[in-house]
Amino acid sequence: MPAVPTSDAELIQHCLRGQQSAFQALYRRYQRPVRGTLFQLCGEAELDDLVQEVFLRVWKGLPKFRQSAQFSTWLYRITWNVATDRRRTQGQARSQPLLSPLAPLSDQSDLTQLHYEDLVQRGLQTLSLEHRAVLILHDLEDLPQQVVANILDIPKGTVKSRLHHARSALRTFLQQEGVQL
Repeated sequence: MPAVPTSDAELIQHCLRGQQSAFQALYRRYQRPVRGTLFQLCGEAELDDLVQEVFLRVWKGLPKFRQSAQFSTWLYRITWNVATDRRRTQGQARSQPLLSPLAPLSDQSDLTQLHYEDLVQRGLQTLSLEHRAVLILHDLEDLPQQVVANILDIPKGTVKSRLHHARSALRTFLQQEGVQL
């Protein structure tokens, strides 16, 4: 019995041979981070459709994927493109809250945590898409600056600059909302 592919490279090779189960494994591996990134960039409206669009583009683009590249970086680049396309077609107007319904709160610490999450979400929405993307990819998704630069197709120095400005703007927003930093 052949070994089950575990690395992204192995899964991609199996996908290129037409094995849908390998693509399902890639989907299961990356669906949550893609969904989270899209949620942060675009909000909850049409989130399922956006995730589906990302993985449709991945499926169609796999034959052109350079095996020397990092799959996750390529995937985040597609995610960024889908988010950018959506923002372009929907315009800049956004009024929906970004927090999705959560389980019932069990105590005061849950309520406090929810309050701070809501403040951060609102603060992120005050940032430009470019600043928000850098902050989300680097600080929330924990990607190195060079990887963020590759995903967004910008110089590493631009990532550093945007990260600095985004953090500063978010800090200012939170302080205006009464958060002691």
